[in-house]
Amino acid sequence: MPTDEPAAVPCPGGLYVVATPIGNLEDITVRALRILKTVALIAAEDTRHTARLLAHYHIRTPLISCHEHNEQQRTDVLIEKIRAGMAVALVSDAGTPSVSDPGYRLVRATIAAGLDVFPVPGVSAAITALSAAGLPTDMFTFVGFAPKKKGRRDALLQSLAGEPRTLIFYESPHRIIDFLADLQRAMGDRQAVLAREMTKLHEEFVRGTLSQLAASLKQRSEIKGECTLLVGGAPSAESIGMGDLADRLREALADPDARLSGVAKEVARKYQLPRKTVYELALKVRHEMRQGEEKR
Repeated sequence: MPTDEPAAVPCPGGLYVVATPIGNLEDITVRALRILKTVALIAAEDTRHTARLLAHYHIRTPLISCHEHNEQQRTDVLIEKIRAGMAVALVSDAGTPSVSDPGYRLVRATIAAGLDVFPVPGVSAAITALSAAGLPTDMFTFVGFAPKKKGRRDALLQSLAGEPRTLIFYESPHRIIDFLADLQRAMGDRQAVLAREMTKLHEEFVRGTLSQLAASLKQRSEIKGECTLLVGGAPSAESIGMGDLADRLREALADPDARLSGVAKEVARKYQLPRKTVYELALKVRHEMRQGEEKR
């Protein structure tokens, strides 16, 4: 059998957005390997991490770093190289670049410069988890990492509470338990699936309600691996007219211990209506109730 490989044909100039494995090194396409071998330069989120992948496949293409802290500076340099006819591959540490990973600025700048961008598809943690989660796949919303600051995170989760599609989040292992609690407060105790260490030796899918997932994780001494969390969409809303809605608010506000903001929040969640709309109607209903009491 011949041992000499045929000479690789150089890639045309442009930016090649190359998906790489999220764990198992076999999860890479034949095309991606050819591209990584024949481009002139590989822009990597972490050159040390990518070097291990290249070494596994005996690829010797030069590397340059391009991560969230230097992407803006690197973009100008890489654009000039592509403009000069060079083929540059963009890779992240795992999965598809620019999907919750660096690369968006470089891709956008390449397009703005009138240069070619070539997608080289492959693994994505979100799609990998969705395919095996057992939650509805006909419609889904990819959210990625929620904001770390509590106020912004809570606001985001509240805005997604009425979303009927399956929600896909990324989260770090040391924040996942708190995040599950935040989700339950915002959306109720829905069905969810936690995918951890996908395609690796200790791959795991934890299924159940948000509270069950949290209880399971709290029993562990530590949680390892990046987490992909899928949450079931909001149940179908019970339709209601404005007149009936006012009646529901009036009934709830008749309780002397009821707080207007709390009533508006619960009614808005039940009927999947904008909280501001329900709150304004609740104010009007309470005003009418007080006027009625004064006339007695």
